[in-house]
Amino acid sequence: MSSVETGRITTDIPMRLDRLPWARWHWMVVIGLGTVWILDGLEVTIVGSMSDALKPNDTGLGMSSFDIGFAGAAYVAGACVGALFFGQLTDRFGRKKLFLLTLGVYTVATVATAFAPNPTWYFIARFFTGTGIGGEYAAINSAIDELIPAAYRGRVDVAINGSFWLGAAGGSLLTIPLLDPNVIDASWGWRLAFGLGGILAVGILVVRRHVPESPRWLFIHGREDEAEEIVRSIEQEVEHETGKRLSEPHDTITVRQRHSIGIGLIARTVFTLYPRRTVLCFSLFVGQAFLYNAFFFTYGDTMSEFFGVKQTGWYLAIFAACNFAGALLLSPLFDSLGRVKMITGTYVLSGVLLAVAGMSLDSLSATTLTVFGAVIFFFASAGASAAYLTASEIFPMETRALCIAFFYAIGTAAGGIAGPLLFGWLIDKGVGESDITVIAIGYYIGAALMIAGGLVEAALGVKAEGQSLESIAQPLTVES
Repeated sequence: MSSVETGRITTDIPMRLDRLPWARWHWMVVIGLGTVWILDGLEVTIVGSMSDALKPNDTGLGMSSFDIGFAGAAYVAGACVGALFFGQLTDRFGRKKLFLLTLGVYTVATVATAFAPNPTWYFIARFFTGTGIGGEYAAINSAIDELIPAAYRGRVDVAINGSFWLGAAGGSLLTIPLLDPNVIDASWGWRLAFGLGGILAVGILVVRRHVPESPRWLFIHGREDEAEEIVRSIEQEVEHETGKRLSEPHDTITVRQRHSIGIGLIARTVFTLYPRRTVLCFSLFVGQAFLYNAFFFTYGDTMSEFFGVKQTGWYLAIFAACNFAGALLLSPLFDSLGRVKMITGTYVLSGVLLAVAGMSLDSLSATTLTVFGAVIFFFASAGASAAYLTASEIFPMETRALCIAFFYAIGTAAGGIAGPLLFGWLIDKGVGESDITVIAIGYYIGAALMIAGGLVEAALGVKAEGQSLESIAQPLTVES
């Protein structure tokens, strides 16, 4: 495909999409695209609870603790690779092709995991499961932001990204019967857990087939007739549902159409035209990644090693439910109070609370630690979800999916690779010394990075609430 200019077009499509009132059609977009985060939360939580089930030679796969850690690293590596690989393809070939492909990759890989006959098969399946999920983050966030009206974009994006924790809560509760040999045979329980993920994914795929391609992507890539047809169909559906005629749009945008945009141009745009926004996203993603690893990665082991809790599923479910509640209940404020105030507030507050928890570790019990975590992550989950919102709306449309992928990969690598290495070492050291306060170091690091991210948002944040994507960052192809 050539990146040579193919024509110029003046269109009012972005303004027509942004002026729409909320309708059933938008719920279809939310359900079809957003529910995959529930799968991700389900996947991560179930896998995190399966260490003991995978170790026996007769009912599991005979895996060692190192093998299980390696499988986790394979999933993280796959997510990073998938985000970057599918991210650039999403910008080049369109949102719909990729959000169907990435969900397909996830579905096949997670079902393959359920049939794993040996550790090697399991490692490969976990890598490709991560690849599908990483690709989903890029394709889905870009599609959602380009289809949801400007007035609702903040709350929808934050709530959808926070739905990861709805899946995590469900996964925590599912592990209780699935991993109980008195309920389900030990050789089948962990396999059924992966199989359920695949079944849910197929259901989502059926709904997702009805979500259209992004009209914004279409008209920039020389397919304005398709874009016009999609928008006209949406308008007719909304008018029929509301019984009111939509107002006429008054603004237009002129762009130079291209079949594709070179990755070199994309990279130069991000790092030379928007260096402050690049620093902002880097700070937000690394901060939230370390915050979650500082607490969540150590949480299960802390409960079992220091507080003697044998079944952590109930505690994890409470923790996850508070994460989802925070993202859901606070999400409207990102549109009303604004991005800068809310991101700064949630990041700084959760960072301060985590530092206080670190200083109080020697006086906490399993219950009070869970309460601390519930309060901290009620605010942190909304802020962390807003990091994805920020990366998806403050860069030009042609770079959107790749920018989401780039910062997601950075955050995932920092939180999923460096984090577990550091915090795993702290847990071992704390257990060896019978001193829970050793893990406070991890809390302090997560707190410092989160507070720093909040301060960077206060200084460099973009007031994007209620604004069209094209006014926040003009397309690279815009006609001056």
